[in-house]
Amino acid sequence: MRNHKFFAIIMILLATLFLNTCDGLMTDVDSKSFDRKLRGTWVSNDPGGIYSGSLKITSDTITIDGYREDQTTQNGDDSNRPFKNIPKGKAFKGHSEDGKIFFEYGYAAQDGIPYVYTEGGKYPNEFKLLEFTFGGRKEILEFKTGL
Repeated sequence: MRNHKFFAIIMILLATLFLNTCDGLMTDVDSKSFDRKLRGTWVSNDPGGIYSGSLKITSDTITIDGYREDQTTQNGDDSNRPFKNIPKGKAFKGHSEDGKIFFEYGYAAQDGIPYVYTEGGKYPNEFKLLEFTFGGRKEILEFKTGL
C-alpha cells in the first residue's frame, strides 16, 4: 500500500513537471508583441503638415497607411518621410521592445524605430501621443481608437 502511494505521488510530480515544461516552451515561441498601450489606431495630429498617415497596431501586427512618396512633392524632403522604406497598406508582424517598434518583413533583420509614448491631460487617458523622428523631423501621431 505504501509503495502505491509513493508511486502515485512520483507520477503526479512528473506529470506536473512535464506539463510546466511544455507550457514554458509554447509561450516562449511567440512571446513578442506590441505593448498594450500601443494597440489601436493612430493618426497624424498635424493635418496641415507635409506628411500624413496612420498606424494600426494589434497585439502582433502593424499596418501603415499614408506617408506616400507623392507627399514629398508638397515641399517635403523624402529623407524625412515617415516610414518611407516600409510598404504601406499591408499588415506586418511586429513587436515593441525597449522603446522601439520592430517590423518583420523581408529577409534581413529590421532595425527598430525609436518612439516616445506620452499620455496625459486633465483626465486619465485624455490624450495619447506617439512621437517618432525621421531624418531630424518629428512625426507625432494621436491615438484615435483602441482595439
